[in-house]
Amino acid sequence: MKNWFKSGAPWIWLTGGAVTLSVVMVAGLLGLIAVRGFSHFWPSDVAKIEITDPVSQERSVLLGEIVRSEGITAVTAREAGNTVPEGQEIVTRYLIKQGNRDQLGTDFVWRFEFGMSDFEYPAGVYVIERREWGNFYGFPKAIQIDGQTTTELTSGSSEQFHQQVQAAVAEAVATHHSIRKIERGDIGALNTQLERLRLQERQLDLDGVAGSERATIQADIDSQRAAIEADYLVLRNELDALYADMRRNTLVMEMVDGREASIRFADVVSIIMPNDMSALQKWGEYFHRVWGFLTDEPREANTEGGIFPAIFGTITMVFVMSIMVTPFGVLAAIYLREYAKQGTVTKIVRISVYNLAGVPSIVYGVFGLGFFIYFLGGNIDRIFYEAALPSPTFGTPGLFWASLTLALLTLPVVIVSTEEGLARIPSTIRQGSLALGATKSETLWRVVVPLATPGMMTGLILAIARAAGEVAPLMLVGVVKLAPTLPIDGEFPFIHLERKIMHLGFHIFDVGFQSPNVEAARPLVYATALTLVALIVILNLTAIAIRNHLREKYRSDSD
Repeated sequence: MKNWFKSGAPWIWLTGGAVTLSVVMVAGLLGLIAVRGFSHFWPSDVAKIEITDPVSQERSVLLGEIVRSEGITAVTAREAGNTVPEGQEIVTRYLIKQGNRDQLGTDFVWRFEFGMSDFEYPAGVYVIERREWGNFYGFPKAIQIDGQTTTELTSGSSEQFHQQVQAAVAEAVATHHSIRKIERGDIGALNTQLERLRLQERQLDLDGVAGSERATIQADIDSQRAAIEADYLVLRNELDALYADMRRNTLVMEMVDGREASIRFADVVSIIMPNDMSALQKWGEYFHRVWGFLTDEPREANTEGGIFPAIFGTITMVFVMSIMVTPFGVLAAIYLREYAKQGTVTKIVRISVYNLAGVPSIVYGVFGLGFFIYFLGGNIDRIFYEAALPSPTFGTPGLFWASLTLALLTLPVVIVSTEEGLARIPSTIRQGSLALGATKSETLWRVVVPLATPGMMTGLILAIARAAGEVAPLMLVGVVKLAPTLPIDGEFPFIHLERKIMHLGFHIFDVGFQSPNVEAARPLVYATALTLVALIVILNLTAIAIRNHLREKYRSDSD
């Protein structure tokens, strides 16, 4: 045994076991997030449940999806005001997503197993995803146009009826997209032009322009405004026609308790019949829902819809941050390693850089709010955007300040990694370059820096990984719960650094801790978390691929 320990074999096994345990823990964590998150998008069958109260013998019927079940003690159930039959110590309760929040008041209800009949899965149940009020569960009865029944569901016309319903849904969705395009695209562009004209008038007042010069400029502004308002009236009439057409069609539904409800097709996102779908159809619907989650906008206080604005905002912020932190970090490291005199002052600077890497991120957020937004942004507004005041342009949280704050946060990592990369370059390479007649500057920028590029990329990889997952400072410097427009569009200057953005990390915090509908938000927290992890992995793999390419390119030079 003593010789075995001396051989070092135990430490090899210990190291291998630690690596294996770490891999299992990471895989288990990702697997848990994936199962609890993306299983939410599976089109589950809808159960019909009859419940008889054991005391009053009153009967009630529920229609909805079985979300999960759990066992609790009978004592706990009785303390919550429930009647539990004698002799039972553990009772099972089910969380049922009954939907129909506008009719029933809540999406989710808990029901105990006692008095509950066997689950039935009736055919023909509609699951309607709505833009407001969550899902609706029920049985279709008829299609109405302008309040008049045009098509009624009968036993012999079910297939034709369902085809008409799907056609009406597709038409309503297409009309909704057209409305959003007009409102956010065409009318948004007109509003931008009107705002520019207003700022021109405001600037004339500030500059004191008067007389014939003011009259000429004002006439030109008025003519442009009149043309814009004429275009707006055309778009407004088109919108009114689209809205009027959308409000005409309704779907009459019957709830499980016999009540009827009318649902406008304009409020419908999709309609499926999960109890009648095959396994292949369910898989198709599953991937369609996952794609919609990744590409759609959020709805219902972020508890419905997708996360595309958060994904886009996260990627944009990381790219802008990388563009700003890389040159400053690299130049600072080159100066400290190649030009600065290695003395007490340089040591103090290095110690300060190391200490900055350990400063809590929220401190950077407070600094960014006070210095970048209030001081720099406020002065930029006073100098360049005086006509827009008191409405701030850069003196308010936005994409640029969020990226700059994260650049400051990750700057120590880039500096340290770049210095280490420069230190690993053998002195013989520098001496050989100088011996061949190259100057110190030429040696540095044509020989040393290219060979140290893999080390610089390592620092950038670490910076991206930390920046993409930060939340605390972003809450102060530019990230919001819901950003109506993306920071990049077709309007000049195309990249709008002053706009606020959404972020996956803050989206997780908001959905997980500030959601008004906890049960509806729970799976979205896991799904969004897995999306954030996947996004960070993709960004890191891209940077690693670039680093490996550079390492192979300069390997022969460093040998």
